[in-house]
Amino acid sequence: MVLLGQGRHVRRKAPWWCRWFRPLLGSDEGMSTAEYAIGTVAAAALAALLYTVITGDSVVSKLTSLIERALVVTF
Repeated sequence: MVLLGQGRHVRRKAPWWCRWFRPLLGSDEGMSTAEYAIGTVAAAALAALLYTVITGDSVVSKLTSLIERALVVTF
């Protein structure tokens, strides 16, 4: 709602996507313990995957060569 002055309010119409998705989502009172557990496992799996990629030989060698090139630059 928007306050127009002197206590008058105007209710703005929700965007089309909000009106379309709201019935599909239903009521969300918060996550349950099972949802927290699944979210935690998914976050840990993503972190493990990113760690594996970052510590892989190709990424380490590319970063090392980039840093070496940056340190050898002549002005």
